[in-house]
Amino acid sequence: MPGMRRRDFVTLLGGATLFFAAKAKRARAQQPAMPVIGFLSPVSPEAIRNRLAAFHQGLAEAGYVEGRNVAIEYRWAEGQFNRLPELAADLVRRKVSVIATPGVEIGARAAKAATSTIPVVFGVSEDPVRMGLVASLARPGGNATGINFLSSELLPKRVGVLRELLPGINRLGVLINPGDASRAESVASEVQAAARSMGQEVYILKADTSDQIDEAFAAFERERVDALFVGPDPFFNSRRLQFALMAVRHMIPAIYGAREYVEAGGLMSYGANLVDMFREVGVYTGKILKGVKPEDLPVVQSSKFELVINTVTARMLSLTVPSSLLSVADEIIE
Repeated sequence: MPGMRRRDFVTLLGGATLFFAAKAKRARAQQPAMPVIGFLSPVSPEAIRNRLAAFHQGLAEAGYVEGRNVAIEYRWAEGQFNRLPELAADLVRRKVSVIATPGVEIGARAAKAATSTIPVVFGVSEDPVRMGLVASLARPGGNATGINFLSSELLPKRVGVLRELLPGINRLGVLINPGDASRAESVASEVQAAARSMGQEVYILKADTSDQIDEAFAAFERERVDALFVGPDPFFNSRRLQFALMAVRHMIPAIYGAREYVEAGGLMSYGANLVDMFREVGVYTGKILKGVKPEDLPVVQSSKFELVINTVTARMLSLTVPSSLLSVADEIIE
């Protein structure tokens, strides 16, 4: 190379490489860091696959796509509710931008207890004001807001739907999960009051493992319950196929709070559209990432409720679903 020794050229090339590398590093440093969402769930990803997709849909509606302009740190309790406080604390240590915890009260309480500064977006069935999550529905205050899907308010309605299907019910079985003690007690109390107002005796059992679910069904059959009310619970939802099989094996008509049970072979469900609830939690999470404060986002109460009936399962249970129920069902699985 004329006028330049090889050593000088190599030195020049090395200097240029360092210059452009430093310039690129400065450019990266000037770019805003990608926000991180902490997603806290009481179950496993397999248990809420459709709902998780709805959460991502809600985020996308707000302008956020995982891996493109937002990162998500997932924490799964795998049905071990006692791990939720530890998992929430881990997300706080990770300094996430917002914690999303749709679907269960105990997750919302764990997140709220872990931080008073990081925004929390919840999806709960109980009254969030009574739970202490927000000051009021219209003006949440503090660092939390979200969706209230009104499951507890719908409990008497579910008991009534069972009675319409089986007018001769005398003894109602109730299954609750003691892992979330506060919710279990609330469900038991509400269902007892509704059933007794209709002249029904109530037989309550608890289960928080798969084996205990099997044992409960055997006990319900021995005790000759006429029908079963399955309490709203994310662990129960993750075992919905087991519920469908056990109900048919023991010939016990059952009602659930979410359509996924019926899609898995359960008899019927009545409740809020929980897939839509997850989507709304995603939308709220995206709004907070854009700078809206939780205290300025009123708690949304679900307005989509659905009755889903599986007539195939009804025939397996030797039941005839009355036309009065079929005519008002939002979906009939045949």
